Amino acid sequence: MTSTVDSEPQALVLPKWLQTCLLEEQAGSDTAEQSLICRAFNFAFHLHEGQYRASGDPYIAHPVAVAELLNDLGGSASMICAGFLHDIVEDTTVTPDQLEDTFGAEVRQLVEGVTKISKFNFSTKTEREAENFRKMFLAMARDVRVIVIKLADRLHNMRTLEHLSKEKQRRIAMETRDVFAPLANRLGIWRFKWELEDLSFKYLEPEVYRSIQSLVSEKRTTREALITEAVNRLTARLDPLGLKHLEVTGRPKHLYSIYKKMVRQQKEFHEIYDISAIRVIVGSNDECYRVLAIVHDLFRPIPGRFKDYIGLPKPNRYQSLHTTVIGLGGKPLEVQIRTLEMHHVAEYGIAAHWKYKEQGNASAHPWSPEDEKFTWLRQLLEWQSDLNDVSDDAQEYLDSVKDDLYGTEVYVFSPKGDLVPLAKGATPVDFAYRIHTEVGNHCYGAKVNGRMVTLNTGLKNGDIVEIMTQKSAHPSLDWLNFVTSTLARNRIRQWYKRSRREENIQRGRDLLEKELGKTGFDALLKSDTMHQVAEQCNYASPDDLLAGLGYGETTLNLVVNRLRELNRQPQSSDPLTQKTEESSQFSLFQQASSSGRGSAPSAGQDTPIAGVEGLVYNLAKCCHPLPGEPIIGVVTLSSRGISIHRQGCSNVESVPGDRLIPVSWNPQSETQGHRQTYPVNIQIEVLDRVGILNDILSRLKDLHINVNNAQVLTKRGQPALITLGLDIEHLNQLDRTFTQIRKMTDVLNLRRLHHSETTSS
Repeated sequence: MTSTVDSEPQALVLPKWLQTCLLEEQAGSDTAEQSLICRAFNFAFHLHEGQYRASGDPYIAHPVAVAELLNDLGGSASMICAGFLHDIVEDTTVTPDQLEDTFGAEVRQLVEGVTKISKFNFSTKTEREAENFRKMFLAMARDVRVIVIKLADRLHNMRTLEHLSKEKQRRIAMETRDVFAPLANRLGIWRFKWELEDLSFKYLEPEVYRSIQSLVSEKRTTREALITEAVNRLTARLDPLGLKHLEVTGRPKHLYSIYKKMVRQQKEFHEIYDISAIRVIVGSNDECYRVLAIVHDLFRPIPGRFKDYIGLPKPNRYQSLHTTVIGLGGKPLEVQIRTLEMHHVAEYGIAAHWKYKEQGNASAHPWSPEDEKFTWLRQLLEWQSDLNDVSDDAQEYLDSVKDDLYGTEVYVFSPKGDLVPLAKGATPVDFAYRIHTEVGNHCYGAKVNGRMVTLNTGLKNGDIVEIMTQKSAHPSLDWLNFVTSTLARNRIRQWYKRSRREENIQRGRDLLEKELGKTGFDALLKSDTMHQVAEQCNYASPDDLLAGLGYGETTLNLVVNRLRELNRQPQSSDPLTQKTEESSQFSLFQQASSSGRGSAPSAGQDTPIAGVEGLVYNLAKCCHPLPGEPIIGVVTLSSRGISIHRQGCSNVESVPGDRLIPVSWNPQSETQGHRQTYPVNIQIEVLDRVGILNDILSRLKDLHINVNNAQVLTKRGQPALITLGLDIEHLNQLDRTFTQIRKMTDVLNLRRLHHSETTSS
């Protein structure tokens, strides 16, 4: 394919490095890597020809800008090619196979990875957002370069965001601030991180952004004069040291970092003094500490404002000495001291591996699963499986991911001197589970700096933590009230769930036996039918199914319906058939009653119950039937008229057939303005923690469910029992309510109560 450098649109200005590459290709003096890059540009140029962005610029300007950002990061030829081609699969008719035939498997893998991530929409429903996170981290695990390309793509889109609608601006800016800027920080790419944050700030808080921008601009002259004077004084003190490499520069802080400081410290702009900083770059670690001594001799240090990130690097491998001193004019001044290599890592993060490589191998894969700088990513992937084991709560997963994306703030040591990063506020229990699940499960005490402490003690930077274990020890439910990490919280729940397996199996067995009857029940559990039901419900065995039923992971209705579907087959001889035939007596009763009374239920009348028109009736308090449930009428022996029961109610089993009448819910009553609620009592068994009742009530509020009564029974060290009285309109509404409550990780069991149970409790 011939070069198109001479046929580019007038509006498109190619960067110099690309112009050089294309000219060398034309002259036949290009390298294999340059040839690949030129072919990718020409390929993208022709395929995007005639396409335009919202700004009116030719679309190819965007891939060129993305490729330029990747080139600045020192990306390999394959990465730069993927930058040119990242929208090809999505916006043209080119297939991944064609891409591979033309540019190779590596480029295809990168383009496909970016294409999949580009389809993610993080501002949608919680469940979809959680699934998108899972997919994105899996893509990163396969090749972290995929997310670097996506960050370059997002940065250029943010730079041109003014051409989109206000609604799209806010959605994309929020997604950038909450997801992509923290990812850039986690990868250590500071030059991407700060610009993504400032651009997001510009569109999410436009008035505040303009205000701070204006205030910074107004004070610039005075501030720059003070910074210049401080730089000159420090340089004069450092020059005589004969350092091999020395750079002393002043830099303004970014607008979003100023805004965050104002919010965090609850101060006005004029109360924030350290909005500029001095950066000193030297040649070695030893020189960093020598410079620090000079800084503290020249300026008075502020106590508690020194951080040594050289000895204790951040998880993203950032290293530097930070100190805040009283500068000229009595204003606080931040000074950062680092080596040239540390500066490259701070600016380029993981990409420093490509841009400043010792061996010159630009195409080397930048990540292996054992690389320490990706510990946080491996943990996220591990926690995905942990969360799937104990919860389907998408919100909990999102909270755990976002907490980890925003970084750790406490660094402690094991007795052997291993550095362990933890979240701010972490306790010895968080530390124990971070070391190993079994260490956490058998923890009974802890020492911090050689002294015994309680397990809820908050850890501080530099603490040496020792965990004491014994085989008989096990997690306590009280731990859930103070652990801060999702890892610890989920593994405590996981242990509790598994340790109660036998109890859960027995509870599930009791529920199923009560529904199906005792006759032949043991044979049913051992039958092939029961194994098939377990598989259909995604369980490995009937015992697992019973445990899930007892734990509340699956519903009794689902299990019974699966059984009945399988028993409709003619060859089935399971005991359930007998029970099904017994339960079908209600339909026989309906036929007999209908022929004897000559009044079939009518759905056209303006009453909630069809079949009792003109008669006195009441809803039975023993079973509290709901619209949507099969019901039966019972002629009472008193003067209360017809009592409406749920089909299958134990109080109806002994009623003679001549007292039963066929009834049903009238579907038209709701459409005619007769919407009403019906009382339902439920019991929830939960892990006892602070705020659990409030969390449940919040979910009910979101579902527009009124709670007319609430009782909580607690016993130290045991699950709590919460009994709620609800006002429900229809069975479907109750099912939705049960589904939402069961999604809560702390919920162990959930069931609907009968009248006898509510009165006895």
